[in-house]
Amino acid sequence: MTKISLTDIRKEFLSFFSKKNHEVLPSSPLVPTNDDSLLFTNAGMVQFKNIFTGIENPPPSKRAVTSQKCVRAGGKHNDLENVGLTKRHHTFFEMLGNFSFGNYFKEDAIELAWNLITKNFSIPSEKLIITVFHEDEEAYKVWKKVSSFDDSKILKISSSDNFWEMGDSGPCGPCSEIFYDHGEKYSGGLPGSPDEGDRFVEIWNLVFMQYNKHKDGKKELLPSPSIDTGMGIERVAAVLQGTSDNYDIDLFRHLIDCTKEVLKVQENQKTSIPLRIISDHLRASCFLISDGVIPANEGRGYVLRRIMRRAIRQIYTLNIKEPSFYKLVPSLLNQMGEHYKELISYKELITKTILNEEEKFLETLEKGLKILEEENVKGNDIKLFSGKVAFKLYDTYGFPLDLTEDVLKTANKKVNLEEFNEEMKKQKELSKKSWKGDSQNVYETIWKQISSELQPTNFLGYEKYLAQGKVLKIVFEGDSIQEASQTNQPLSLIFDQTPFYAEAGGQVGDTGIIKGQDFSFEVHDTQLIQNKLYEHKGVLKKGKIKEGDKANLEIDTEKRRKVTANHSATHLLHSALRRKLGKHITQKGSLVSEEKLRFDISHNEKIDQKTLMSIEKDINKKILDCYPVTQSILKKDDAVAKGAMAIFGEKYGDDVRVIEMGIEENDSNKAYSIELCGGTHVKNTGEIGLFKFVSEGSLASGVRRIEAVTGIQALETTQRIQNDILLIAEKLKTGTSSIFDRVSNLINEKKELEKKLKNINTDASSSSKEDMKKLAINGHFIYYSVFTNKDSKNLKAISDKLLDNTTNTISILISKSDNKVTSVIGVSSQLSEKLDAVELIRFITPILGGKGGGGKKELAQGGGIEPAKSEEAINKTIDYIKSKI
Repeated sequence: MTKISLTDIRKEFLSFFSKKNHEVLPSSPLVPTNDDSLLFTNAGMVQFKNIFTGIENPPPSKRAVTSQKCVRAGGKHNDLENVGLTKRHHTFFEMLGNFSFGNYFKEDAIELAWNLITKNFSIPSEKLIITVFHEDEEAYKVWKKVSSFDDSKILKISSSDNFWEMGDSGPCGPCSEIFYDHGEKYSGGLPGSPDEGDRFVEIWNLVFMQYNKHKDGKKELLPSPSIDTGMGIERVAAVLQGTSDNYDIDLFRHLIDCTKEVLKVQENQKTSIPLRIISDHLRASCFLISDGVIPANEGRGYVLRRIMRRAIRQIYTLNIKEPSFYKLVPSLLNQMGEHYKELISYKELITKTILNEEEKFLETLEKGLKILEEENVKGNDIKLFSGKVAFKLYDTYGFPLDLTEDVLKTANKKVNLEEFNEEMKKQKELSKKSWKGDSQNVYETIWKQISSELQPTNFLGYEKYLAQGKVLKIVFEGDSIQEASQTNQPLSLIFDQTPFYAEAGGQVGDTGIIKGQDFSFEVHDTQLIQNKLYEHKGVLKKGKIKEGDKANLEIDTEKRRKVTANHSATHLLHSALRRKLGKHITQKGSLVSEEKLRFDISHNEKIDQKTLMSIEKDINKKILDCYPVTQSILKKDDAVAKGAMAIFGEKYGDDVRVIEMGIEENDSNKAYSIELCGGTHVKNTGEIGLFKFVSEGSLASGVRRIEAVTGIQALETTQRIQNDILLIAEKLKTGTSSIFDRVSNLINEKKELEKKLKNINTDASSSSKEDMKKLAINGHFIYYSVFTNKDSKNLKAISDKLLDNTTNTISILISKSDNKVTSVIGVSSQLSEKLDAVELIRFITPILGGKGGGGKKELAQGGGIEPAKSEEAINKTIDYIKSKI
């Protein structure tokens, strides 16, 4: 058996299938671009789902091979809690896979797998066991022929483990799994038995997609059966490196050794599990961040936050209280950055994001421990700690249950797991609801059908604003119709070619007019359907449209000009931000419309005004220099090597459009901005006119939102600001250059006046017990007085002073003015149990010509419109109190 590194296993797998005419395709991002039902990419076939379902075309060879990044740490597929405790669970893993899209089928797939494993990897055949679906006689016979195994080595399994389904409906088929036998020294029964263990480990799963399943459960044979395989690289590496434990393979040994060195800890029975968790979670954290996920309180960001905090907590248990997780990033990049170049590209973003989250959590961890201690003291006599509090610590403060249990051990307490699990169940239900895929609606169905019938729309809009096209499809209320004559009703038109830009990459879709010989159609929006068709959404203004009609398509050129200027300005902004703030700046979202541009970036701090002004100045310099804006079509790898930035979440083909503008100050051969982009752009930067920031603020943790305007809108914004400054100067009776000093003086004057007013109010409420009338009744004291023109705030202050440190005192205070009266009654806290201030205020208020009144049992307030009855009201209230005490 050949002992090779994980990196070489990946290379050998890709090379083997490349030589067999498979196209080597890059891993898709961990955030699926084609499946809203998935939290993360969790298998190699995810990026090919639209090919398997017929929405997209396969590569020309109809064969592909990949090494796919996968995460199983949230939603339905969640291995998080098992990581570090078992030999094979991971949050992040790589899945090697070969795929046939209607090309070869079972016989070739099985033979290819057998040859790679037994010849290239030299795994002894006697160590292998094969499983097939119990009804799949074809696969069974092929395996017997290829492997020469007898019945004891080819097991027929009837469980769902050996039949794969994409969902309730769609492509599906039987599986065949290849298992490796680690030997008798390990426990565990044969595949398919209930006695799972470490002896027999699945290393490769071959899925034979040969059926299409209908929603009623019926299956029919696919016209072009396909192959989807998945091999966990960590498991194969363990086999080829002579271990049954994934954490003993070269990759993890390197990560664990580096962790020991950085954290200065020894590896022993106590630290073994924390070191495993830290090394696994380091991989997941770095890859998720490099694919655009940032820590958050919901969705994908919440899963990342949990992974990171679980690792940070493990470091904390090693008695390391300062940020240290971020220091481990270079060790992962050294191991995996050569193949996954995005790790190198986003090194700064990864490091800063981890450090920021680590600093936050270490502070939160201290708060959580304090809450845990306080709650523990509260229920000192109770041996069962509240499960609800334990869940709050888990959910709000990132406190894993085992940490809470560890802390409680010293007090000989246990967590109420029933309560905790009930709260966890509620949270999981909410999580599931938020990640259920949208059900297929009637519009999706019709567009899939239309997409399968038509060639992609030919987009002419980079060069043309007006073009002639042929009506291919008319869609009304979810149906494809031959003709339409209903005016001012929503319609969608598909043409063979168009100058209308379909919304993509943050840029809004074009609007405009389409005129045929017999109709006029107003376009309100343009959308990209199934990644190939341009949908012109709008209303028929007059006439009748028929399939096959020729028409002139003309976009709103003024709107396009403004949108284009804003889009090009966004590129300059992106480049300027990275230069001023750092290479960790990446685009997290954008909107480019005719009114403004909105740009969301990964950044953890507020951008101060001085920096914004500097960035704004740099951008306007590039605009004034009128640099040409060039576009070219390059291979994606060549474009990235040239320095082009790819945007998170965007899906790119082999050939990409590259937009370059400006010149690097220190290198005239390098563009100031270079990005992969399919949007429309100005011919030279001077067409942008002017750039002006409108706002900058926080959108979410680690994300800042910037809004800006260009051209006339930028000029109007600048003029509006200037006009406001002139009006303010006029109000302040000063020149524009003196506004700051004048406002500063006014603020200082205001502070002085507030200070004087506070002193006056303090004097006004300084009445002492000696100034009050006093009455003693059965060991209780009543202080009362009638004031003039005191507000309720002053009356309450006097009452508080009278009742301070007393147990048997009542205060009755009234302030009268010309036509109203305010009353405040206070009762010592101990006395308020039998004599309520609210009860007393509701007694006195009607006498003063008022209604109601309210407050707390120690202090209440009321009022009325008969100040002349103030003394009478006090006397009657005193009599009422006498009757009560």
